[in-house]
Amino acid sequence: MDRFTAVERALRRSAPHALLEAVREALAVHYGAGSVDLLMADYALTILQPVDALPRTAAPVPVHTSAPGRAFGSQEPHVEAEGPEDPVTIHLPVTVRGDRIGILTVRLPASAGDSGTVCELADVAEVLGHEIVVAERDTDLYLQARRADRLTLAAEMQWQLLPGRSCSRPEYDIGAQLEPAYAIYGDNFDWSTSADHLTLTVTNGMGTGIQAALLTNLAVHATRNARRAGLSLTDQACLADQAIYGHHQGAVHLSVLLLRFDLITGETDIIDAGSPKMWRLRDGRPEPVELDAQLPLGMAEDTPYSVERFHVRPGDRLLFVSDGVYNTASPTGERYSERALSRAMTSTRLLPASQVPRAVLKELSGYRGPIDADDDAMIVCLDWRGRSPS
Repeated sequence: MDRFTAVERALRRSAPHALLEAVREALAVHYGAGSVDLLMADYALTILQPVDALPRTAAPVPVHTSAPGRAFGSQEPHVEAEGPEDPVTIHLPVTVRGDRIGILTVRLPASAGDSGTVCELADVAEVLGHEIVVAERDTDLYLQARRADRLTLAAEMQWQLLPGRSCSRPEYDIGAQLEPAYAIYGDNFDWSTSADHLTLTVTNGMGTGIQAALLTNLAVHATRNARRAGLSLTDQACLADQAIYGHHQGAVHLSVLLLRFDLITGETDIIDAGSPKMWRLRDGRPEPVELDAQLPLGMAEDTPYSVERFHVRPGDRLLFVSDGVYNTASPTGERYSERALSRAMTSTRLLPASQVPRAVLKELSGYRGPIDADDDAMIVCLDWRGRSPS
């Protein structure tokens, strides 16, 4: 049995809460590791928090000014070595299908840090990521490690509803983020992929607190239920609309944008039900995409919905933003404008999709200044490559 297989087997046999101990022991035995640490990205994607005994005894690591953060941002292994005879420290992304979870840091003797070993350890970090995702069904340890502060109950409900914060396939990359991360209300995003299609749902929540979270949960589960039954995009909207109206009788409603992309052709079906805003960056030029607005979900009984067609090309970037972005005001009361969002799209055009939402929200926070946000804000970024001809 080779050493990588031995480490992989140790992880698969580990108890859910003991993955860090298992990888530490296996890497010490098979790779001569002197120390092994696991850092989890917090909900705001600003710090990496050590997974250790709770309450925490180790300090968090900033994402933007640290060696582990460099590996997290680039999604490539980052090697630190002071001299040819000194031990090397290797920071490895822990990522599952494009969803960035954290960093595995391994310290090795100088003679053990060759490129082949770095590649093997990168594969170990990927296996660890998959095991963490499975383990989270049975332990709270890794979810607790992601928290720099206590989540509100509404935020707890919303984060557990999400599919992830980024996703990658040969045809596309998705990055998404909600703010304020520890007190979000009703904004949400959801996606699902099949062999030939990507379905994306972007929700702009109504209200605050638990009521907003409950409304969004109802809508998202209704669209998932319809999607998993194999229903069309229009039927997904109609089922969610009926579920909300049946429960609330028009007292509340929800704005949703539903999209279904053909991975082969780029042809896209869209339903704009009072949606968040959609922008496109094509050939370096940002522009809003005007859609046929239909009634939000739950506003009226038996609302009919219709699909409109849109075509996305390889190289296109789509950005979806909630009204928590547009309604943000500066200390002088000036609203964040389309011009400001256009500048933000241009300034972040070279960043990967997974980093764009965080960068735009950081600029938004600077625009708002010291004033606390009075609404949650959501940004979803989709980079489209399409399927290469076989």
